[in-house]
Amino acid sequence: MCGVFGAYSQSGSAVLEDIYLGLCALQHRGQLSAGVAWIDGGSVHIKKGLGLVHEALSQSELAQVEAHTAIGHVRYATAGGTRPEDSQPLGANYAQGPIAIAHNGNLTNAVALSSYLANRGAIFQTSCDTETIIQLMAHQPGTVQLEALETALSKIKGAYSLAVLLNDCLIAARDPWGFRPLVLGRRDDTYFVASESCALDIIGAELVRDVEPGEILVIDRRGIISRKLPKEAQRHHHCSFEYVYFARPDSVIDGRSVYSARKRLGSCLAKSCGCPREAVVAGMPDSGTFAALGLAEEAGMDFEAGVVRNRYVGRTFIQPTQRVREAGVKIKLNPQPGIFDGKEAVIVDDSLVRGTTAGRIISMIRESGAERVHMRIASPPVRYPCYYGIDTPSSEELIAAQMDIPELCEKIGADSLRYISCDELCEAIGLPLGELCTACFDGNYLEEEDDQSLLEV
Repeated sequence: MCGVFGAYSQSGSAVLEDIYLGLCALQHRGQLSAGVAWIDGGSVHIKKGLGLVHEALSQSELAQVEAHTAIGHVRYATAGGTRPEDSQPLGANYAQGPIAIAHNGNLTNAVALSSYLANRGAIFQTSCDTETIIQLMAHQPGTVQLEALETALSKIKGAYSLAVLLNDCLIAARDPWGFRPLVLGRRDDTYFVASESCALDIIGAELVRDVEPGEILVIDRRGIISRKLPKEAQRHHHCSFEYVYFARPDSVIDGRSVYSARKRLGSCLAKSCGCPREAVVAGMPDSGTFAALGLAEEAGMDFEAGVVRNRYVGRTFIQPTQRVREAGVKIKLNPQPGIFDGKEAVIVDDSLVRGTTAGRIISMIRESGAERVHMRIASPPVRYPCYYGIDTPSSEELIAAQMDIPELCEKIGADSLRYISCDELCEAIGLPLGELCTACFDGNYLEEEDDQSLLEV
């Protein structure tokens, strides 16, 4: 999962500080690297590095740059390596002019396209699937950039929400299925595109609307032009895991409040899964907290902030190795003294992916005095890998794919374990199953035709 942010000032005001702040608001979407790109003098300029935004970028240096349009990116790796050169944005100066791209998502046919392009002379500088888009454009030397970009996007499969810089132009593009969120914002004469609406709030911009699936927005001094990709999707595949875990609760995605969706997920848990009425309800901070509130309200139970999070530790799920994830749990979460002493505890989490956090926190809550610990999960079991931008490349890493629920309950040391269903998930989010991607839960992946014409540039 990654975050993208872009800005275009029609009056020529500098925007790189806005980009920096927008990336800070999207830090939860990627902690591996951060970067910005702008175009000056007909060439792409890129600053990027490994680590959090404040580690990878210098705000004071960016404030000295007078660029009136720029893009930024925060990354955790789902495709490509972890080398500095794999950080984004990616940029190039080719025959038709400069270009820079920031990409959130995962291209499912990148390997085939890269092999095709390499056999025709393309020299790849990174292992990122994003570079495939630039190479597809560069192999259309006689085509103007916008048309070359549209042709490139018609060749790729999978998930992409893009912020793209061309000469004096900012472009936002979203795949026809709408996997990853992308929004348009405005503050006075400056337009913004962002992975989530919370990034607009930090810079005082208003949310205008979502970028529609299959839409390309061209933003320049004339305003905004909306174009449609020639490829049409039979149905949308909005990622349900955005509402469950990834997005910030203060974001609005495709017209739906993430906060409200998470509370409704908890309400569904209370209705369908049952809880001991005298138990104390607590959420796994932070993404399980709001589902826990919803469960407690629906069931008429006491909610306590029973698990405290160390705010200076990142998200354990998106840490790059299992060893770091396990160490992160120890220093990230701690039960409140006395809250569970002699009581039953109902612990609500957003999901169980690898099971690392759940097992350790249940053990810690027992050690703090709880008589029984019940686990409630505000999503269905994650049994299938995601190919559209979540780092679960094989079922071997997914604990729910390796054992049934009673075995999993025993594995994490809980007295009971319950999940909601896919139907309840859709009901809580407020979108029908035909609008949501639930592939990581039920294995219903996007069906894409195997079209050889995609390999003709």
